[in-house]
Amino acid sequence: MSDDDLDGVAPYSGPAGGWGALGAVARAVRDQMGASPDTRALLQMNQPDGFDCPGCAWPDPKHASSFEFCENGAKAVTWEATGKRAGPDFFARHSVSDLWTWSDYALEDVGRLTTPLRYDPRTGHFTPIAWEEAFARIGAAMRAMDHADQMEFYTSGRASNEAAFLYQLLARAYGTNNFPDCSNMCHEATSVGLPQAIGVGKGTVTLEDFEAADAVFCIGHNPGTNHPRMLGTLREVSRRGAPIIVVNPMRERGLERFQDPQAPIEMVTFSATPLASAYHQVRVGGDAALFKGMMRALLDADAASLAAGGQGLLDRPFIAKHTTGFEALVADLARLDWAEVERRSGLSQAVITDIARVYWESERVIVCYGMGLTQHRHGTENVQQLTNLLLLRGNIGKPGAGICPLRGHSNVQGDRTVGITEIPTEPFLARLDRTFGITSPRKHGHNAVEAVEAMASGRAKGFIGLGGNLAAAMPDPEATFAAFRGLDLSVQICTKLNRTCLLVAKESLILPCLGRTELDLQAEGPQAVTVEDSMSMVHASRGRLRPASPDLRSEPAIIAGIAKAALPGATIDWDGLIANYDRIREKIEAVFPDFHDFNRRVRVKGGFRLRVGAARREWDTPDGKAHFIVFPGTDEDEGKSDGPLTLATIRSHDQYNTTIYGLNDRYRGVTGRRDVVFVNAEDLASLGLEHGDRVDVVAGPGRILAGQTALAHAISRGSVAAYYPEANCLVALDDHDKRSGTPSYKSIPVTLRRSPPPEAA
Repeated sequence: MSDDDLDGVAPYSGPAGGWGALGAVARAVRDQMGASPDTRALLQMNQPDGFDCPGCAWPDPKHASSFEFCENGAKAVTWEATGKRAGPDFFARHSVSDLWTWSDYALEDVGRLTTPLRYDPRTGHFTPIAWEEAFARIGAAMRAMDHADQMEFYTSGRASNEAAFLYQLLARAYGTNNFPDCSNMCHEATSVGLPQAIGVGKGTVTLEDFEAADAVFCIGHNPGTNHPRMLGTLREVSRRGAPIIVVNPMRERGLERFQDPQAPIEMVTFSATPLASAYHQVRVGGDAALFKGMMRALLDADAASLAAGGQGLLDRPFIAKHTTGFEALVADLARLDWAEVERRSGLSQAVITDIARVYWESERVIVCYGMGLTQHRHGTENVQQLTNLLLLRGNIGKPGAGICPLRGHSNVQGDRTVGITEIPTEPFLARLDRTFGITSPRKHGHNAVEAVEAMASGRAKGFIGLGGNLAAAMPDPEATFAAFRGLDLSVQICTKLNRTCLLVAKESLILPCLGRTELDLQAEGPQAVTVEDSMSMVHASRGRLRPASPDLRSEPAIIAGIAKAALPGATIDWDGLIANYDRIREKIEAVFPDFHDFNRRVRVKGGFRLRVGAARREWDTPDGKAHFIVFPGTDEDEGKSDGPLTLATIRSHDQYNTTIYGLNDRYRGVTGRRDVVFVNAEDLASLGLEHGDRVDVVAGPGRILAGQTALAHAISRGSVAAYYPEANCLVALDDHDKRSGTPSYKSIPVTLRRSPPPEAA
């Protein structure tokens, strides 16, 4: 079947960015904000005196231009600053059972929530409730729990440092370390794997390092959709002639070429800057095999150099001074089976050697990676093998080199820095207790998967969500939705309605909060919050727009209201903390020494960088060394990637995590629909299928994504892709990285079968 016969499918020939991006921004502004003067908010985004983008965590340049936002950042702002409202009259017209039938896009497109709501089981509707009554009901339900570990405290990465710090204080004063967090579903493999290797769970590079890098490797990420402002950085790398090596199962336009909307010549001439100097389509699930193959090729070339009287290719002084475990790694790589590497990676030995050659011929190398590397059964090991590769040539802790995990939400890294973790350290808890006069629990708490499992088994009875849409984001929606519906208490702190809000418990409340763009006025005046970007820069964010409703409260104020109701005997001055957020920052500084002189430093234009020891070759590991870590074998998916097809979930271009801005996926040529699955043309033919056939994607008994249109696409052999969260039904709750708990959204063994005719379905 040709594209002409398929609704909403047509090749996209343009570059990433450019006129297509500007057109999309214009449509988003028109559809959500109309002629509102609030459109000026776009010019305040990512500016020193403005607000931080509520989307991705890519850092701001030192010298901001007149507009520092990308297409998807603009969509995030218009989605938040929309003129649409979901007020009491809307909920009076629509029952929860009615709303449940709506799409995720339609639910959020209703607009901003305007007043606190409580579910009334007698009518099946959400109804308005006063703030103090809402807090009283939440407090009573929390005090009625048999023990503190029956509560789960979820955090979205959009929460500010101030809100996240107060939230962890609330939970620990209450008595639990149950902190399911959005990090658990994306970069937890980074947070677990990197500290063991280099002593810190963060990236080691800055924007300035990209100016000095001799080569940049982009592995398992799609900047054109998920962090578009990175394209400007990659453009500059390309224009000065440094190679950009891409390793990704799908060909993504945002890694091929980019038309910069701020480059007049490119816009006027309809030209674009090529990005990838080489594009290698590894098979889904083949990253560990690729990295080990690259290291083996490097060691072989190093041995050949020495045999020929050369100096070798490894940084032996660095290895000797700064690392441990080198001999064990070499011994493991000596046993590598190239046939196995080729089969699992989908790339030949010659191609892998060519990739490695670019690496060893470059003095300073940055490797960027995303969730294509972490969301596997062995995501932690993937991260560590990549780190091994960098350590072999001393590419951590020197200018122009390092590791760059690409975080999602704008403060997902900051939330962790200020205490949102289910596995807190003793020194941190001791400082927290000393600062606030409390006794924090020492027992480790639940991550996201463990929280849902506890809810499903009845061990957890209450849930508070500080932003996000956890139920829709998690694997196995059938089990996850049932777990939420079995709770005694469900509280959602959010700006818009989403599917998790509709999973009503015995007591269900929705508490509407201020957005990042809005003025936060507290007792002592307007307040700023702070966020940490993916390169450890901390800076202030100040919303200036009039709130969507006078009945909205800030996240810190909502947390304080819950805390006062749930912990009536506590000695913490919650009112004083939220009256002036400087006081919250003083407490953060007292608990986390890296935030020394917090209030002064964050008022400096551009903010400040937190200490990243590995960036200075200071290894915060128990022995003070960076560690080479062996991963036996080459299979990151415990044999499951040996099947004929492995599926990865992906985001569309009109999407940010579970937020669906629209139904288009421009760069992949899909318009007005999400019911598609991307397949290699040769794989389709081998199954007796054609482009445009309706298929069911089957991951096992009861795990079926039915009625998808198969699209022949530029994806590696043996690899399949489908949209998230629709394809979450293919992933079981226990199908995750055992070390980090990260669900294996990107390593799902599947088969495809022709869908039955509609009348027989």
